[in-house]
Amino acid sequence: MKLGNGWHLAYCTNIHRGESWSQTLGTLNDYTLRVRDQVCPDKAYAIGLRLGAKAASELAEPSNLAAFRKWLADHNCYVFTINGFPYGSFHGTRVKEDVYRPDWTSRERVDYTKLLFRLLAELADPEAGGSISTVPCPYKEFIHHPDAIQQMRVHLWEMVDYISQLKKTSGKDLHLGLEPEPLCFLETSTELVDFIHSMREMDPLDDRIESTLGVNYDTCHLAIEFEEPTSVLKRFVDNNIRISKIHLSSALKVQPDASRLDALKAFRDTVYFHQVISRQSATGAMRRYRDLDDALELAHSNPPQPGEEWRIHFHIPLHSPTNDLFSSTSDHITALLDELTQSQNLCHHFEMETYTWEVLPESIRSLDVVDQLVAEYQWTLTQLNKRSIAAV
Repeated sequence: MKLGNGWHLAYCTNIHRGESWSQTLGTLNDYTLRVRDQVCPDKAYAIGLRLGAKAASELAEPSNLAAFRKWLADHNCYVFTINGFPYGSFHGTRVKEDVYRPDWTSRERVDYTKLLFRLLAELADPEAGGSISTVPCPYKEFIHHPDAIQQMRVHLWEMVDYISQLKKTSGKDLHLGLEPEPLCFLETSTELVDFIHSMREMDPLDDRIESTLGVNYDTCHLAIEFEEPTSVLKRFVDNNIRISKIHLSSALKVQPDASRLDALKAFRDTVYFHQVISRQSATGAMRRYRDLDDALELAHSNPPQPGEEWRIHFHIPLHSPTNDLFSSTSDHITALLDELTQSQNLCHHFEMETYTWEVLPESIRSLDVVDQLVAEYQWTLTQLNKRSIAAV
């Protein structure tokens, strides 16, 4: 939906199953329009598309693309962003580290992202422009040779050139956002800044990177890293890094004693990665665990110390209340919104991204995914209204 300060808000449709275009369109009809009817029935409604490689290729067929543009007009909907992170299957099968494949060392990632931008140039609302979020280069474990880092830079410069040309021909503001994530090559805001600086050094006279390539700021991911919004935003602003899009998402936050460790077993699953970062309050020392299973197994033989806090990469609903066992990193979101209301031009694209509905424990899972999405809209709109940012 359109907000009064030029911001745009959607939920990411990666919460729904669908790898083909017909399946994706089916979820828009079955779920997205039901959400729209409850949260934004009489105004233009924004859609945050998730298009894997198969769906994108099928949507690119002229007849499918024309039919979808008509569908958008008929339902008073518009597209301003695409989640271009998961290339292949994203539900109902093991995803884990495969979600980062293909990465930015590969031609497949380049070609797929170019296709997404061609589609977005056709679909994006001219006023809103278009953003695409993408993988944080590769997963750190995938880097086996220094040449891989240079290959990523070369491929991303190719994207800068491609997006710049599409901006000219479409007249739309198009941009790509690298999405830092725990244990990936781009894990922290500092690593993101350093990498983009290294790209600029390849051609210091070419300033197109500033408008076309930036960061997809996922509030769950950076909260897991114990980063603070004030420092993150200052770092991006000081280094002229475009904030392409902000993912509004919450992580689990726990003080891992015996009862809480036992409760965390309900969050284990075989589909998604759930990286864990712990920090000692007294020393600030941090430890990283590849997955929640690894953290729980090590905690059995080496119990966490008093004052230790775990932050876990498990997207939980934005409206999930704190209880005696765990809390969330929603305070990162609210602190970020406080900062952004003072500088409203830093980012205009916002997307709620709680893709874990199918694997949520029953205690915090809505029976109907539509109910969860409506509740997330209500929570987010309440937070925005508190800061005098309302839908128009």
